[in-house]
Amino acid sequence: QVHLVESGGGLVQAGGSLTLSCAVSGRTFSSCVMGWFRQTPGKEREFVAGIRWSSGTTSYADSMKGRFTISRDNAKNTVYLQIISLKPEDTTVYYCTARMTGRSQYTYWGQGTQVTVPS
Repeated sequence: QVHLVESGGGLVQAGGSLTLSCAVSGRTFSSCVMGWFRQTPGKEREFVAGIRWSSGTTSYADSMKGRFTISRDNAKNTVYLQIISLKPEDTTVYYCTARMTGRSQYTYWGQGTQVTVPS
């Protein structure tokens, strides 16, 4: 099992920044690819970014490039998502996810953390 606990969400004014955290634990998380998704009620989940734990290699959805940065701290077993220049459209629930290297599906999910950007 891989256990994921998100934190860091909150209310931020448009143009501000926010960093979300995901505490990771489990037997084999070092072999995982970590990811961030976001989902608004009534819409499909949207991929934001991914990072391979072992190498730190990152990937981003094209629409997320420039304002979103994924990173990880090996010593703290934590994955981060930094968001800058926040927009009202960024208001939704953000989820930390994980998949095992070599698999195509993200199978582990945190409970989510709410980000709100007033218009």
